[in-house]
Amino acid sequence: MQRREFLLAVSSMAMLGATRSWAALVNTVSIMQFSDAGKPLGRVMLPRVSKDAEWKKTLSPLAYNVTREQGTERAFSQPGYDRHEPGLYRCVCCDNALFDAKTKYDSGTGWPSFWQPIAAENVRNIEDRLFGMTRTEVRCVLCDAHLGHVFDDGPKPTGLRYCMNTVAMRFIEYGKT
Repeated sequence: MQRREFLLAVSSMAMLGATRSWAALVNTVSIMQFSDAGKPLGRVMLPRVSKDAEWKKTLSPLAYNVTREQGTERAFSQPGYDRHEPGLYRCVCCDNALFDAKTKYDSGTGWPSFWQPIAAENVRNIEDRLFGMTRTEVRCVLCDAHLGHVFDDGPKPTGLRYCMNTVAMRFIEYGKT
């Protein structure tokens, strides 16, 4: 192999490695991890979770429709929408911590409502223009599950109402794990 060919091969391998590193970085998110007791464990970088075939098998048809296909459960239809025990709400798809029950309130809508997420970096907001109106969709940052929507008609201190689908979350009562 001549010197030029060698340098070209090394350069190509370096570019391929950089591309793979960039792809890994793009598919990585920063979240705040929490124990099941709601205690912060620190920020971590994790690869995005994507396991559609497994979700189709493990989630209920309604949970799959809501989280993976942007569906919505009917108001007042799911057990637990009105629960009041202290605890932690995790994503049903990837177990990412989403909400602390301390920020939950009764909005009268028939869906669990919170005035803030447990950590801002654990959810992401996306403009939603479905059905001829503009809303703000809330998704899990780790697995991109559709959780619900956020509105600006909530209580103090934030004035926000994170209106979530019950089936998109798994509740863990503090002191029960």
